[in-house]
Amino acid sequence: MTKKTMHRLRKKFPKFMQKKLVILYLGIILAFVFLIGRITYINASDGEEYTKIVLDQQQYDSRVIPYKRGDIVDRNGTKIATSERVYNVILDVKTMLSDEDYVEPTKQVLKDCFGIEEEEVDALIEESPDSRYSVLKKGIDYNTAKEFEAIDEDDENYPDVKGIWLESDYVRTYPYNTLASDVIGFTVDGNVGNGGIEGYYNTILNGTDGREYGYLDGGTSVEQTVKEPINGKTVVSTIDVQVQSIVEKYIKQFNDERKNNATAGEGSKNTAVMIMNPQNGEILAEASYPNYDLNNPRDLSSYYTQEQLDAMSDEEQLDALNSLWKNFCVSDTYEPGSTIKPFTVAAALETGALNGDETFYCEGSLHIGGYDIHCINREGHGTQTLKEAVENSCNVALMQIGEKIGAEDFIKYQHIFGFGELAGIDLPGEAATEGLLYTVDNMDETSLATNAFGQNFNVTMTQMLAGFCSLINGGEYYEPHIVKQIQDENGNVVENEEPVLVKRTISEETSTLVKDYMRGVVQNGSGKLADLEGYEVGGKTGTAEKLPRSEGKNLVSFIGYAPQENPEIAIYVVIDEPNEYDQAQSSLAVQMASDIMKEIFPYLGISKTSETADDTATQ
Repeated sequence: MTKKTMHRLRKKFPKFMQKKLVILYLGIILAFVFLIGRITYINASDGEEYTKIVLDQQQYDSRVIPYKRGDIVDRNGTKIATSERVYNVILDVKTMLSDEDYVEPTKQVLKDCFGIEEEEVDALIEESPDSRYSVLKKGIDYNTAKEFEAIDEDDENYPDVKGIWLESDYVRTYPYNTLASDVIGFTVDGNVGNGGIEGYYNTILNGTDGREYGYLDGGTSVEQTVKEPINGKTVVSTIDVQVQSIVEKYIKQFNDERKNNATAGEGSKNTAVMIMNPQNGEILAEASYPNYDLNNPRDLSSYYTQEQLDAMSDEEQLDALNSLWKNFCVSDTYEPGSTIKPFTVAAALETGALNGDETFYCEGSLHIGGYDIHCINREGHGTQTLKEAVENSCNVALMQIGEKIGAEDFIKYQHIFGFGELAGIDLPGEAATEGLLYTVDNMDETSLATNAFGQNFNVTMTQMLAGFCSLINGGEYYEPHIVKQIQDENGNVVENEEPVLVKRTISEETSTLVKDYMRGVVQNGSGKLADLEGYEVGGKTGTAEKLPRSEGKNLVSFIGYAPQENPEIAIYVVIDEPNEYDQAQSSLAVQMASDIMKEIFPYLGISKTSETADDTATQ
């Protein structure tokens, strides 16, 4: 820098100006020092209070907003599973302890409003004195919440109640308790469905939690952002609450009456009923015994004494619960017995093995494959037409029919009717029966003979009823289903679950013949108890000896329909090991089916016979 330049700078910034600049510079430095000192002081003396304000804001305004799980309703919109709003009692322990004047009043309100004892609060204080979020009680109802809110807003009388707040939540409830327990299922923690519709449609019933965000802006005001929850969808089932209630009434009545029999034990090992619309596969009722309370699904006290429960290990109790929760209609397999005979006859007519004009001679048994296989009538039925063979449930005639069909076609039609395959019902736990059928390679003449009248192969109730519906509706096999519609929370239809026509099993001509034979069973054969005045009911009884055959344990059943032309309803009753001295009484199942049909037919508007309608009109 030249001397000339230095001279110009000195002229521009004289000494008094330079002093002012130095003083200003020092002033700025001192201001920064003061601010740093002040911040340090505030942090040391009041930092806890400011931190509390921020944390309190986070606790109250940055929180999850739970979604509401969707309802399950019957076909008429009646709620059979719903979620009710409840509240959880939250305690900010640190806020309560921030002033000793807050402690006792806050404890008193917790006790008076929510029944939370002082000892519980003291234990929490000792364990977590710095906790900002401790759940003291769950599931507080709306009325209790309103009582607390009145106190919380009353600063004049309750100025020292601090740190209590309520968090919204939902609890799953079942208005009908035990009704349709197998079908509905229940939920466990976290809105996870267990069994039934709750399990199968879990993702549809569930929604997405919302969130409320709270924060301080550049000043002192609070800014809030709310992301609303997305509630779950409503599942509309095919179940009719009225029909389901009637079914369960008669199941309970049957078992209650037999609990007091001389033989020990329950009224039966299992009792189950299914009712289906044969024209579309919709299930109107599905129930089994024993059932359980959906609001308290882990309660075994109705079936075990306290002494028995105390003697059980945890694993044994879990096995007992799993057995209770299992849906017999879907998950259990068994030998169908004589209810399979209409299927065998239909297969014979379809393959041309029979034309319907044949007769058979029964001497009481048939010697096949080195065995004498007996008929239900050991004295023999004598000469039987095809219709009489079905009416009298003649095993000998059915064995001869099985031989005429042949192993290959017999097995083919077992699969056509849906046996050995999943029925595809929209419920969890459907039993696989593929390995429970014979193949062409391993079916000998004895196996073919016994299969023809319903022995030595297994089915499920769902398979039987779905296949049976195709026998009576003209040959159309519909996939059985328990849900008909999905709606949003406002009742708008999101999705219709349309009936699924899977295949054709038999011709309309064969269907008409088989129905005629089954109408004869109810008019003249073992199903007479189901012959209701004013209605044309058809069906077939069944008595299946369980393995080992020597123990005298039986599963009895009745499968039926009404009316004769264009059936509107199909019913299937299964009683597994009824508590009777002689279990081999299919009349037990027929009587239950008759009682149920007598009560539900007027409710459902099932068509009466033209003769009855004419008589009524004349009167």
